[in-house]
Amino acid sequence: MLIPINSSQISKLIPAVGTGSQFKYALGNPRKILQRVIVSSIGGFISLIISSTGDQTNNFWLFLCVGFFLYIIWGPILESSRKNLQLRKYKFFSIFDGYISDIYKTEKIESSREQSNRQGRLEVIENKRTWLVLELEDEEGYLAKLSFPMENKHSQIRLGSSIRCLITSDNSNFDRDFYLTDAWLPEINLWVGEYPYLLRPAFEEICYIYLNR
Repeated sequence: MLIPINSSQISKLIPAVGTGSQFKYALGNPRKILQRVIVSSIGGFISLIISSTGDQTNNFWLFLCVGFFLYIIWGPILESSRKNLQLRKYKFFSIFDGYISDIYKTEKIESSREQSNRQGRLEVIENKRTWLVLELEDEEGYLAKLSFPMENKHSQIRLGSSIRCLITSDNSNFDRDFYLTDAWLPEINLWVGEYPYLLRPAFEEICYIYLNR
């Protein structure tokens, strides 16, 4: 079931500026964090050296130096805010209230590197991660798939479990070119999804209001 919601509610559900959980996602894995630290350090030190030359632009370079050193903080905030903005630009929003019709696992390659084996030959080492895929349906039939990295807490998800999320599109019928946010399983009070788009307490409250009219 699709329940249209007022566009004025979107600012309550999808923040303009990244939240703490969105910042954590955008910060990334240790490798991505290290890359940010390297960029921040190199850019900061180069700007600091240039600013100490004493020319007329030293204030600009000093400001740039501070910006580079703080890149580890504002970089993830900017990235998460941009993702939120991309979702907020859609014209139509509805709550999807359905159920899980199928569950299965898949492997995704997160990174790969070449490494020499004992014979001196190069071989590709792949870092894989297990993802869980949920197929969503309602009384009108199949909707879409929702996939995310699998964790131990996801073992309690069962076929037929109720699931709710926000669906967005530029098409009022939501029959093509739509996008799903992270989802809530109210029966076990569990949230799933790759990226935490929604302000979760606000979404739970809006679901209660719209579904109990």
